[in-house]
Amino acid sequence: MIPRVVIAGTSSGAGKTTVATGLIGALRARGLRVQGFKVGPDYIDPSYHALASGRPGRNLDAFLSGTELIAPLVRHGAAGADVAVVEGVMGLFDGASGRGELASTAQVAKLLHAPVVLVVDGSAMARSAAAIVHGFRSFDPDLDVAGVVFNRVGSDVHEQLLREAVEPLGVPVLGALRRDERVAAPERHLGLVPADELVAGTRGALATLADAVERSTDLDGLLALARSAPPLPGPVWSPAPTEAPAEPPAAPVRIAIARGPAFSFHYRENLELLEAAGAELAPFDPLRDESLPAGSDALVLAGGFPEVFGEGLAANAPLRAQIAAHAAAGRPVLAECGGLLYLGEQLDGHAMCGVLPLRATMGRRLMLGYREAVAASATPWLAAGERVRGHEFHYSEVEPGDGGRRAAWTLAARGRERREGFVAGALQASYLHVHWAAFPHVAARFASAGRARRTAPP
Repeated sequence: MIPRVVIAGTSSGAGKTTVATGLIGALRARGLRVQGFKVGPDYIDPSYHALASGRPGRNLDAFLSGTELIAPLVRHGAAGADVAVVEGVMGLFDGASGRGELASTAQVAKLLHAPVVLVVDGSAMARSAAAIVHGFRSFDPDLDVAGVVFNRVGSDVHEQLLREAVEPLGVPVLGALRRDERVAAPERHLGLVPADELVAGTRGALATLADAVERSTDLDGLLALARSAPPLPGPVWSPAPTEAPAEPPAAPVRIAIARGPAFSFHYRENLELLEAAGAELAPFDPLRDESLPAGSDALVLAGGFPEVFGEGLAANAPLRAQIAAHAAAGRPVLAECGGLLYLGEQLDGHAMCGVLPLRATMGRRLMLGYREAVAASATPWLAAGERVRGHEFHYSEVEPGDGGRRAAWTLAARGRERREGFVAGALQASYLHVHWAAFPHVAARFASAGRARRTAPP
């Protein structure tokens, strides 16, 4: 049995991250092992969960992984934990546009048979809170909205008005957090600033937040609610290959993984799949390290915020030259979003690696959403025509130059198709983010491609 509770919001900005992260920290302070999960494709909130819990942050996305993997991923990620805290996405019933409840917090809660605590922004309201809670509780009778936490409460009197309004509904008010600027997380154009960038300051803020949740919520009641969730039997997702290889790999493979403030967008399961495929992951920070890890056979450049650190990335000319040489030598390179920008010639006027003939600029138009993706060009790890599911989330735009590069993907969304990204030999770079839990062959083949490059004759 996995005690578990879903922290949902009435909308984006209601305070889900505040409550969920504070709850994780408060329960950990009591000596419990807490596993945080984030509904949706978000990379940033899990970084706060990780700092608060001391365990890797993880994602649950019913579009990216399929509904059938939600519970197995929780069983895997929560192994060894005393309780799981699942933070929702947007409003409770918001998910993939035009697809009903798909990928919503409500759907994930039902797949996990988990009680839901609704976070309501209590500012500028009193009795109206009852109508909001009643609506969310009654909208889907298959969903267990089992408690409420009010956020941004102004005073004791305000809290009492909110409690009195909701009390007749029979929904327990499990907390009322006061307005407090000390626990507000800094924001950026794609959401919150990743905790990795602000580790020293973030730890202090998270301790303050955990203390606020301890003081302002019924922590025993929240824990009892999590423990009331029914057993969740079934298979456990595993990164291990489903079939043992006919013989052990002939040689190890070393995969360089860009990390640090500029490239922090990694799904934990993707890294676990690479390791299970026999890869040694060698992290490096493009802002600090002037060379790739020694013996790198393949390279992963994940998403992040290279546009924020353009000057620092440009200043590290030795590493940029090494990455260009790595790609020119035909070694595998997989780049997503921020990695795509880094491989171009320029990013907002700053020199990048020059591997791809493109220039990138930051714009004001947000491109986001789930995508059905078909590989438009073959790579050593994907045949042309293979399908995956992914998502885009960026403000940047690229202006391709000449060079004969092939498109990486044909993306479909809302009945429209477009080609996106670049493939050049053993390099694939695009805006598409892919969670590999449902596509483990991508990781296995990428590792094999790096291993083949190491063992190839000179």
